[in-house]
Amino acid sequence: MPMTSVEDEPYAEIRAEIAKLCARYPNEYWRKLDAERAYPTDFVNALTEAGFLAALIPEAYGGSDLPLSAAAAILEEIQRQGCNAAACHAQMYTMGTILRHGSEAQKQEYLPKIASGDLRLQAFGVTEPTSGTDTTALRTTARRDGDRYIVNGQKIWTSRAEHSDLMLLLARTTPRDQVARKTDGLSTFIVDMRAVLGNGLTIRPIRTMMNHNSCEVFFDDMAIPADSLVGEEGKGFRYILSGMNAERILIAAECIGDAKWFIEKAAAYAGERHVFGRPIGRNQGIQFPIATAYAHMRAAELMVRQALRLYEAGANPGAEANMAKMLAADASFEAANACVQTFGGFGFAEEYDVERKFRETRLYQVAPISTNLILAYLAEHVLGMPRSY
Repeated sequence: MPMTSVEDEPYAEIRAEIAKLCARYPNEYWRKLDAERAYPTDFVNALTEAGFLAALIPEAYGGSDLPLSAAAAILEEIQRQGCNAAACHAQMYTMGTILRHGSEAQKQEYLPKIASGDLRLQAFGVTEPTSGTDTTALRTTARRDGDRYIVNGQKIWTSRAEHSDLMLLLARTTPRDQVARKTDGLSTFIVDMRAVLGNGLTIRPIRTMMNHNSCEVFFDDMAIPADSLVGEEGKGFRYILSGMNAERILIAAECIGDAKWFIEKAAAYAGERHVFGRPIGRNQGIQFPIATAYAHMRAAELMVRQALRLYEAGANPGAEANMAKMLAADASFEAANACVQTFGGFGFAEEYDVERKFRETRLYQVAPISTNLILAYLAEHVLGMPRSY
């Protein structure tokens, strides 16, 4: 069932290749991983070998040098095919901090290996148990000690830490009471976790509603080389922010893909399932929620494309990126609810995959930024209302 017209489907060739790759990893593959809480190593390796996870890395460093809209198409199509890009999507955009703010030596050292898959940069150490989304209140510290930094603290919801070689870490290098602005004094580091695991770094998996491979990480006098610092000391918060628009737009694209999967699944089942001698899809009580979800998905899709256009034009689409993420997450969750309702009891049965995808898409009401923070951003920065936090 077409979700968009052919002429309105950007990157059709890329989408077709993604669909072929995903066909090698059918629903049974994901069900098994879900039951075992296992990581989709084969799937991630296949995406890497095909070059899809290096889409945004410049050719000079071994990547494809594609625009953000191409990356969005890749991630959207993965979700639309019933797979889960959350296992590796950070490999696509986290490297942007190194690309934009790292030294040439760091770029030469890391980017070609990330592009080839020899190194995985999927872990992003920002959120902490005590501060949550109040990033400037984080307590992890990095103290300069000669030719190294000594790191102490804790991060939580550091997804894929067990399956990543490198971590992008945000830590405080100047105490909060010694800086003019609370956003000052934070620094970004690229940490080779292979060198410090068990030697100052401890990783503890968190069992969650979905198979998301998220972890707590603990730093106990963890020593890292001074050249692990990305950019200038004390400016790390700005470096992290500069990549958030891309992250939110790409997550929004994933949500659009999820919504399309749910809508296609629900519409097909509504036509096949017969009760009282007729297909349930003939009933407006079944039709209308699915049709409404489709309309809302298309509206959210337009916002994602607007955010992409602005981003690729060199603008700073903070409002559009945030709205795209919020509206797409809402659309995917609405479609998920409509799909479960259409399937009835079978929507809760593992063999239909609806409940698995439902759990996966529910995450994006909360992460990587909650809906409430997006609304607070829009109220203050777009509507000019007083700051609420």
